[in-house]
Amino acid sequence: MSHTYEKVSGNKAKLTFTIPAEQFDEALQKTFLKLRNRINVPGFRRGKAPRKMIETLYGESVFYDDALELLFPDAYDEAVKEYDLHPVDQPEVSVDEIGAGKDLKFHLEVFVKPDVTLGEYKNLTVEATMQKLTDEMVDARIEQDREKASRTVDVDDRPVQEGDTVNLDYAGTVDGVAFEGGTANGSTLTIGSHQFIPGFEEQMIGMAIGEEKDLPVKFPEEYHAEELKGKDAVFHVKVNSITKTEKPELDDDFAADISEFDTFADYKANVVKELTEQVEKNNDIAAENAVVAKAVENAQLDVPDAMVRDQANYMLREMDAQMRQQGFSLEDYIKWTGQTPQSVAETQKPEALRRVKTELVLEAIIKAEKIEPDEEAVEKAIAEQAERLNEDVAAFKARLTDEQKEYLKDNAAIRIAVDMMKNSATVTEKKPEEEKKDEAEEKTEAKTEKKARAPRKTAKKADAEESKAEEPAEDAGEEKPAEKKPRARKTAKKTEDAE
Repeated sequence: MSHTYEKVSGNKAKLTFTIPAEQFDEALQKTFLKLRNRINVPGFRRGKAPRKMIETLYGESVFYDDALELLFPDAYDEAVKEYDLHPVDQPEVSVDEIGAGKDLKFHLEVFVKPDVTLGEYKNLTVEATMQKLTDEMVDARIEQDREKASRTVDVDDRPVQEGDTVNLDYAGTVDGVAFEGGTANGSTLTIGSHQFIPGFEEQMIGMAIGEEKDLPVKFPEEYHAEELKGKDAVFHVKVNSITKTEKPELDDDFAADISEFDTFADYKANVVKELTEQVEKNNDIAAENAVVAKAVENAQLDVPDAMVRDQANYMLREMDAQMRQQGFSLEDYIKWTGQTPQSVAETQKPEALRRVKTELVLEAIIKAEKIEPDEEAVEKAIAEQAERLNEDVAAFKARLTDEQKEYLKDNAAIRIAVDMMKNSATVTEKKPEEEKKDEAEEKTEAKTEKKARAPRKTAKKADAEESKAEEPAEDAGEEKPAEKKPRARKTAKKTEDAE
């Protein structure tokens, strides 16, 4: 067997194969033996008809396609390895010559991983959005802990208020007719959570336990159920019970209950410490992302559509898995939002393209820098992955397949490459758009002011020119103001020409 390789276009490779006649004939015979039991030939028991009889009855080419399929995998894999190709899509095969007793000749075209021309990726100067720890962030974290420590108490001495959780029965109708999903008993609803359609929760304020009431509402125009969009409806509601949430006071007792600290001051100091570490970690990630994004921007590569499509599909599978953990699916999401699988996939393509480019550029940097993770780096990557999965490191490592180990080794190489790039980079804080706008306006104002002053300065210099017209040029050249005289003359001349 022989084969040749040529580059057709940016990311498309062409492989041409010639398989000797003897090898193809052998494949034809193997195909006949494999398929003969499936072929019906009049006058013969199934599987007993001679090959020549089958070829006469069904045509000489009856076994050609299957024989080619038998030979193709080994031939393709051999060529891919020899030319160090990395296909990213299924090949398109075209047969050039085929027949019993003849050399089999065919060629294929396939998209492969693109070549990456790296730009600058070390000593970069980038901007990154940096977080700053604020009092609001600290208060929000404490409030989260406070909510965890809160308790629910029954309310039986007053009607429903904002913030209460109500147990209720409801039955909805549109034009007096019940609709699917509009009836429930023993449902719970927190007033003010906006879980129900607008106007529903507000009308429940003031209702007492046991009270029944009709609530007129209007479904939003963008409601997920097509038949209910914009429709007027009435919900008959009964309040079964009312509860409220009581939050603890922010004092030493609260700190002791919610943490390992005895005083609120120590507890708060620890919150500040944890948030500071988290902010620093987030800023470190932001810096890494900015550096990597700049390196990708500086590189040149043409990504095949097949790679973007595959990545987008992978992202959709990820999305579906995450949704199923929450009790619904991607199919449900598509239905509720009125989209199609194609339109949802299309929305993923920009991020898919970014991910593919990033992966390819990092691979190229690892290759250019000859990065090979040592055992310590690989062990660290394994330990970090086990920690993310909340698994014992030893048990996690023991069940890893060779493919998974290779994946984690690649992660270790990426970690080394990113650290190298980040450590050599200069990262400055990205200013908010409002601040940039203010600076731009200040610069514009400064330029405007400078232009406004220019005629007066020019006029003064012109006066000076007239008063010193009789002075020697050499003496004038010794004074700083005189150094500007040529520019003053040019300005004056431009003014005259303009006039």
